[in-house]
Amino acid sequence: MAKIFISPAKYVQGPGEMDNLGSYAEKFGKKALCLISAGGIKRQGDQITASFKKVSTEFHFENFNGECCYKEIDRLLEIVKKDGYDLVVGIGGGKIFDTAKAVAYKAGTPVIVVPTIASTDAPCSALSVIYTEEGVFQEYLFLPANPNVVLVDTAIIAKSPVRMTVSGMGDAMATYFEAKACADSDAGTCAGGKISEVALGVAELCYDTLIDEGLKAKLALEAGALTPAVEKVVEANTLMSGIGFESGGLAGAHAVHNGLTVLPECHHMQHGEKVNFGTMTQLVLQNMPEDELTDLIEWMHTVGLPVTLNELGITDTSREHLMPAAEAAAAESDTLHNLPFEVNAEMVYGAMLAADAYGKAVIKEFE
Repeated sequence: MAKIFISPAKYVQGPGEMDNLGSYAEKFGKKALCLISAGGIKRQGDQITASFKKVSTEFHFENFNGECCYKEIDRLLEIVKKDGYDLVVGIGGGKIFDTAKAVAYKAGTPVIVVPTIASTDAPCSALSVIYTEEGVFQEYLFLPANPNVVLVDTAIIAKSPVRMTVSGMGDAMATYFEAKACADSDAGTCAGGKISEVALGVAELCYDTLIDEGLKAKLALEAGALTPAVEKVVEANTLMSGIGFESGGLAGAHAVHNGLTVLPECHHMQHGEKVNFGTMTQLVLQNMPEDELTDLIEWMHTVGLPVTLNELGITDTSREHLMPAAEAAAAESDTLHNLPFEVNAEMVYGAMLAADAYGKAVIKEFE
């Protein structure tokens, strides 16, 4: 199998870039469907409208119904076909991007992704994560191409809830550990081939950036400041992690995330928060040296990521309650099996309990 590296056709990041959305859209279509939340229209609607007034491309806001599921994708696809849209734009967060990408793929149109939060690595990928209407992970929908443009306005990101960017750090922190696992096991990646040195290098740079800049970025965001550290973390969360996970591969962290979605009490948690606990679980499975694991969990706790099951909303840690999540994580079709050794649900269950214990120990040290 060949090494394959994929990425969005264009990635643009900087303050004020939302003002240029219309100009980018004009290059791809004459009539754009802009998928966005009601809150997004309230916050950025005027700015988006002003950007389209500068160009000839028409646009229409369509409210997102809240879940990236086939029912929502089919609803939007019918609108695109009925009203003759030739471009889909997803504005907001990860589930909006994934829905927009799936709709554009099925409709045969270009797609532009515009994150207003830096909470996941979804913007850059040729992948949509499909959930049931109830929010339980269903499957990965692999797409033939990455977005045509990813447009990141860091002035908007800096005003978004700090929790969103911190959650993005959790999602991004998994990137290197999953890519390294795939490299060690010679597993295939989401790009359809083996991992390249470029992808592994980007994944490692993502890790280094988060360790060096993550706490500084969090503190700056809490102070309402857009600093170089914030810019670097936004790039790590969005571009580096996006390229790193897709061309580098997924392993245990995202499989455990998928398993956690079967627990209703976790549904209010952000994607990256659940992935973060998945990273801890994967590293327990891999028996990471104690000092390295402690240092990493301390970083996670310091930036505000959940490091215990209780912080994820899980108060019942009995075998009966957690085993369904472990079994879902260990499903034959999921990426847990990209680890360089055989793993089963029993091992995942034990690793989750141990990760929880390590997280509790770290928190106790900070008290």
